[in-house]
Amino acid sequence: MPWDLIPLNSGYSIPSLAYGTGTLGSGQWPIDQLTQAFDTGFYHIDTAQLYRNEAEVGVTIGELGLERSDVFITTKFSGYNGLDIPTSIQNSLEYLNTSYVDLYLIHNPDIAVPDIPTVWAQMEKVQEAGFARSIGVSNFNEKQLEILLSSAKIKPAANQRGRSTIKIYLHPYNYQQQSPTLEYAAKYDIVIEAYGALTPVTSEPGGPVDVPLSEIATRLGATNDQVLLAWIKAKGAVVVTTSSKKARLLSYLAAGDIALSAEDVKAIDTAGAIGEKRITVKHGLRKLGVGVVFGILILVACSYFKGRNKRRNVVEAMWRH
Repeated sequence: MPWDLIPLNSGYSIPSLAYGTGTLGSGQWPIDQLTQAFDTGFYHIDTAQLYRNEAEVGVTIGELGLERSDVFITTKFSGYNGLDIPTSIQNSLEYLNTSYVDLYLIHNPDIAVPDIPTVWAQMEKVQEAGFARSIGVSNFNEKQLEILLSSAKIKPAANQRGRSTIKIYLHPYNYQQQSPTLEYAAKYDIVIEAYGALTPVTSEPGGPVDVPLSEIATRLGATNDQVLLAWIKAKGAVVVTTSSKKARLLSYLAAGDIALSAEDVKAIDTAGAIGEKRITVKHGLRKLGVGVVFGILILVACSYFKGRNKRRNVVEAMWRH
């Protein structure tokens, strides 16, 4: 199935479909799910220090007897427990039972302390030492990439628009918002990895994108999920997805065979832009509603305590007399 390899600026290539472990937790469950993913045909595994299941990835690869060269491993420096990059990469390699990872990312810009250039210099040492074949970032915007590149000796190979504390995804309903970062990344040959591609059908159903998705899916004999994954592929991004159901994993693999026309991509883009505006307004009204309720509660509390203090003052005055 043609989920092709995408060339990286490091000279290596990255599989364009990845199995994400961010929601799996630790223990036997992720081992079972990873075994299913490998058996189904996923050989790009995306984990992180923060997910606390790097060891489970290593155990699964060992139990299945997979050759290291047959698996693409992405993991991330998450600043977990205040550990620095030199310590974190060594811990990750030990957990994963490997001498190198294929891609090592800074999980989000907030952990680039004291600053992005200093932390990126440490990442460069990781690659230079052979502990990571490629290095990159996650959840960086164009301004943060610009700061990084201003002092970098090695360009980041990838920028994952992934799930983290700041929760930045990539899907039709935020494509316009993400466009400046995508364009900046393309300018410097930085591959985008997309998390949350299925958001329009999982979290925002009934929106404008449903119409072109259904029309395209019907015409191509596919599902809406598959069309969304094909849309990400058409954008030249890596898809990071997950599921506990083997049938869905097989469906995601089969989506690699779907080739959208330029008109299909444009139809999804257009509907996504409309939906993005509606969702922005909806979320804004929701926040406003929460703010109003919170304000009312504060007023009620203030009135209560004001009245209580007034009654207490009256009682105290009576006792004084």
